[in-house]
Amino acid sequence: MLDKINQLVEEIKGLAAQSAEEAEQLRIKYLSKKGLVSQLFDEFKTIPNEQKREVGKVLNVLKTQALDKINELKDGFAASANSEVGTDLTLPGTSSELGSRHPLSIVKNEIVEIFARLGFNVAEGPEIEDDYHVFTALNFPPEHPARDMQDTFFIATNPDVLLRTHTSSVQVRVMEKTQPPIRAIFPGRVFRNEAISARAHCIFHQVEGLYIDENVSFADLKQTLLYFAKEMFGPETKIRLRPSYFPFTEPSAEMDISCSLCGGKGCNVCKYTGWVEILGCGMVDPEVLKASNIDSEKYTGFAFGMGIERITMLKYQIKDIRLFFENDKRFLDQFKSAQI
Repeated sequence: MLDKINQLVEEIKGLAAQSAEEAEQLRIKYLSKKGLVSQLFDEFKTIPNEQKREVGKVLNVLKTQALDKINELKDGFAASANSEVGTDLTLPGTSSELGSRHPLSIVKNEIVEIFARLGFNVAEGPEIEDDYHVFTALNFPPEHPARDMQDTFFIATNPDVLLRTHTSSVQVRVMEKTQPPIRAIFPGRVFRNEAISARAHCIFHQVEGLYIDENVSFADLKQTLLYFAKEMFGPETKIRLRPSYFPFTEPSAEMDISCSLCGGKGCNVCKYTGWVEILGCGMVDPEVLKASNIDSEKYTGFAFGMGIERITMLKYQIKDIRLFFENDKRFLDQFKSAQI
């Protein structure tokens, strides 16, 4: 059988065809179900087992060579046919479809640009963090609910390692390495162990801000956030600050903006109050400054944080947060005209 295979190998090496039809006849002769190569595979089943390894290897080489040779002949005729047709320069060109930025990227870039006009730099940090930078350095007491498993993704093999729940951990890293004045924002992805629904997700994005210098006051915080709200949502936008609590700021507040859909008159988006909450803020707690070796007697500062998904949903009237993570082209194509 080896002699038959070797003879067929030499025969295939010398194959030639004058047309595409002849090349197809060669394919039928050698590679069809009843072709010469297929007949050898049928005969292969009858040889002794001790010969199958050697013969099978040579037989597979034969089949590969036959396939490559015939494809080579066919490709040659196809290329020749195309060259005869040539290129019709009068035909309209085929344009490449442009992609679009993700709506979260569009809004994040817009937020960064607004705060850049106020002198804020951008800083980023790791998504896999330690307990100290996420909680302890930010004045979270050991019994704080945010440390519980229902809120935070901990690494099972090391309870001190976790997925960051906010980008405040980057604030700590900046304060550790930089002496005031500090003026920076911190965009990034964060993770919380929450049930996924139209209004919540276990993955989302934040932009936090930090300003530390001498004589920084709550009035500076208010004016900074008012400027941001007017730039992002329009010059008629109003804000209000409501007292709140965060471990790392004192005093703390939550900021609402006047509903841009109803003009403050009340609708289902603002739950008929005329106001929509968009962020939390406050003056940096002196204990947080001390933890990063910043003189709390000399320096004061403010911090704020907002969810990019929240801002994007308000800006583009998107009602389901899950749309941001599904990569539905029909959804993404709507933002081609909003590139930043």
